[in-house]
Order: sequence, then structure tokens, then C-alpha cells
Amino acid sequence: MSIVKESVDVDVPLHTAYNQWTQFEEFPRFMEGVDSVTQVDDTHNHWRTSIGGVTREFDTEIVDQLPDERIAWRTTDGEVDQKGVVTFQRLDENHTRVNMAIDFRPGGMVEKAGDAMGMVDRRVKGDLKRFKEFIEERGREEGGWRGRVSPG
Repeated sequence: MSIVKESVDVDVPLHTAYNQWTQFEEFPRFMEGVDSVTQVDDTHNHWRTSIGGVTREFDTEIVDQLPDERIAWRTTDGEVDQKGVVTFQRLDENHTRVNMAIDFRPGGMVEKAGDAMGMVDRRVKGDLKRFKEFIEERGREEGGWRGRVSPG
């Protein structure tokens, strides 16, 4: 497994950053290579990605969600093996640090080579930068789900 850790400071309040992040179907607007995310229910999403000419579909489950603090997930089905967590840290009234850690298993020679060259790290860093631009441009969230999902 490979681990990627990145963070970005956004110029919006904590609840704004967190609420926007819970709008999974909006991820294609700032995540490179994500074609679509379909929210099946409160804890399950179906993803379709196209990266380097390879299209993948997979399902994820939210395994831990605490409003304004963290969202953790894992894949449950499909062609991708990963788990991760995004955390939200209040810096002050109008600034938030978004931290992401992803643990994944590259599949196939191309993905392993891309991982070795740091492509996944750069992609995650770019996605967080685009999230920063996305949320700061709006200054407010487009919705939010504040339910609690407990691990186990």
C-alpha cells in the first residue's frame, strides 16, 4: 500500500469547508479525473474515474463521519483498493486547514509506475488546491450533510 498526505488552508469558516466536502456529487468540479460520483445513500457512493486513459468504477463506504471534524472512507467494490480520511481544522473564525490522507494499492504496472513517480501525490495536492479555489470563489457551501457515522 502507498500513503499520500496533503493539506491546504482555505479562507472560509470550518463549517463551510466541511459542509461543501459532504457534497460528494460536486467532486468532479474540482477533482481531476473524477467523471462522476453518485451518492447512493448517506454512507455509500459510486465513483467513475478516467485517469491516464483508464476508466474505473468503484464503490465507497463512509466508515466514520463527525461533523466539522472528519470523514473517513474505504472502497467496498470495484477496481480500486483504497481507504482514507479528510480532516478539518479550525485555524480561526474564517480559515480552515483541510488535511487528506489516502492509503491505496496501485493496480497494474502503469499505476505502480505513476505512484513511484509521485503522480498520485501531485494529483491529490492539485485536487485540494482546486477545492480551495472552488470554495473560496463561492464563499459559501452549496449544501451539507451533518449526520454522524460511527466506526464499526
